[in-house]
Amino acid sequence: MATLLQLKYIVKIVECGSMNEASHMLYISQPALSSSVKELENELGIEIFTRSSQGIALTVDGAEFLTYARQVLDQVSLMEERYKNAKPRKQLCSVSTQHYMFAVEAFVKMIESIRSDEYEFTIRETRTRDIINQVANMRSDIGILYLSDFNKQVIGKLLREKHLEFHPLFRAPLHVFIARTNPLAMKKKVTMEDLRPFPFIQYEQGEEGSFYFAEEAVWPDQSPKQINVTDRATILNFIIGLNGYTVCTGIDNGDLNNEKIVTVPLDTDVTMLVGWISHERAKLTKPAQVYLDKLKDVLAEHGYDVIEQ
Repeated sequence: MATLLQLKYIVKIVECGSMNEASHMLYISQPALSSSVKELENELGIEIFTRSSQGIALTVDGAEFLTYARQVLDQVSLMEERYKNAKPRKQLCSVSTQHYMFAVEAFVKMIESIRSDEYEFTIRETRTRDIINQVANMRSDIGILYLSDFNKQVIGKLLREKHLEFHPLFRAPLHVFIARTNPLAMKKKVTMEDLRPFPFIQYEQGEEGSFYFAEEAVWPDQSPKQINVTDRATILNFIIGLNGYTVCTGIDNGDLNNEKIVTVPLDTDVTMLVGWISHERAKLTKPAQVYLDKLKDVLAEHGYDVIEQ
């Protein structure tokens, strides 16, 4: 029978993403930790983790087991709080997202609403493939990305292979971020041909990236000037400093470098279906559920029709 200590071991390994890091956090040796996990796997007759040169990852059985382990530990925490006057377990929530300001805005509102003396929240603005892998490996409760007519077949297939579910949030017509001083800033709508003289700035997707994983739903056919970046602050600075542009949803939170950047609709029929992904066998934590509620509130405040399921 699994012990509470073994359940805590499994949860900590998933949170750390590494057996070695987890052993340091738990103050036990890595061989002892590995032995305890192997003993649990043998007892249950399942494989919880796959092990390779790249590290460890949850199996499908492991993802289901993790859900039960967290539920048991939450119940134990409530019991201890009730009868031992012990402090409740630290509130936990992890979100992986493409580079959306509304996702960060909702994260701030979620933290402000959590009434807990202790919490540990993580938000990762990262590459599309990493978002999928982090939710699949239970390192993140929720992932936020978009589907389009171009990428939905490839992304959808990958989600199904990794036992992930896509939940639509809203559909966004495409816009571009450009500097307020850009000569196109006063136009009601711009075309890709209008944008051709300016540097196209996109989020870099790594060696395994492809157009199917791009954060930008459209891109110039032949861009004479192109810049790849990895973070949102850099892309905003390049838009201002180099008079560049990027393709986006158009949602802006009023904090774009002292209003030096504007959003202009892009003349295209392409849209982005933005949504969140979760593991099909995972139960969302309470903070994760609060985050989704705040995310929907933020989108509604920006004038978007939230897709309810």
